Amino acid sequence: MDEVYWNPMVPELSVTDLARSLVFYTGLLGFSVRYQRDDPPFAYLEQQQVQLMLEQVHPAGWQVGALEPPFGRGINLQMELTEIQPLLDRLQAAEIALFRQPTEVWYPVGEMLAGQRECLLQDPDGYLLRFVQYLGERPAD
Repeated sequence: MDEVYWNPMVPELSVTDLARSLVFYTGLLGFSVRYQRDDPPFAYLEQQQVQLMLEQVHPAGWQVGALEPPFGRGINLQMELTEIQPLLDRLQAAEIALFRQPTEVWYPVGEMLAGQRECLLQDPDGYLLRFVQYLGERPAD
């Protein structure tokens, strides 16, 4: 029997319409629902080792201030997948505009460079999602 993986840090996003968000996250982005509940509307999502929680905004929620679109200003959520091309194909087929087109980037990490292919898009509430595919490391020039 396989052990169920639980990520030690899982962001929870407040969303305006859980049903709409589930269509986006499961139907388009490829997440599956590990579990969900109705009161308040909530879903725990996963894809590979990426885990994310969505909860519909409600009066007793976690909001510390007014929620105004786009949600999540000042943050992007990086999610590493084995391959991002299948996701890019689904986004293109659905005519979803990307916030940033796929690009290969190399970030300094000590004396090495760590590479990733990445793209950014916004979810229905405006959260900025960065999907990446790890490309490995190479020596810095």
